[in-house]
Amino acid sequence: MSRTETDATADPTADPTADPTAEPEPEAAEPDTAPGLDADAPDGAEESADQAARGLRGRLGGIAVLVTAVVLALAGGLLLQQAHALRSTDGARNHALTDAAATARVNGDVSSALAKVFSYTPDGTDATVRSARGALSGRAAEQYAQLFARVRAQVRDQKVTLSTQAVRVGTVSLRGRTAHLLVFLDQTATRGSKKPTTSAAQLSVTAELRADVWRIVDIKAR
Repeated sequence: MSRTETDATADPTADPTADPTAEPEPEAAEPDTAPGLDADAPDGAEESADQAARGLRGRLGGIAVLVTAVVLALAGGLLLQQAHALRSTDGARNHALTDAAATARVNGDVSSALAKVFSYTPDGTDATVRSARGALSGRAAEQYAQLFARVRAQVRDQKVTLSTQAVRVGTVSLRGRTAHLLVFLDQTATRGSKKPTTSAAQLSVTAELRADVWRIVDIKAR
């Protein structure tokens, strides 16, 4: 028996199907541990990372508090500035901002006056003229007298009835004995037996307090 045959029979674990000429496979290398992921890293590194994270959160929290304080300070300053503007000389003179009772009174007087002077019936033009004399003055009285003189005859001949109502009144300014208002009117006109028609009007009105009554001194259509 040759030496080769002796070696083959001497190894009871030899694979009979293995190629005796094949080179043995290299053994698998031990996997290297990735840098920075060492499972055996000391506990001090983790503690340092936690401390750094807590410090960052603390700084961010401090910044948020500072920003909130600045925003509140700016808002407070704006409110103080607006309050000062309302209390300033010009704002204090405009009682439309500060005197609700006086504003309501001028609104009511002007609304009532406009409803009277711009409402008439074919047989009631004389009453309308008397109302205008008591409610209007100055330029407004002159304008109204010229206008109504032109339409008075048509009102009787064509049997025109006009009803006017102030639906919204806003006092823009009220200083001393002078007020400026913006008035929205609804008007309903009927001519003879025809169907009534409705229209809207918007006026800028100036009124003055005379003999304890607000009288309209200027009217402008808008």
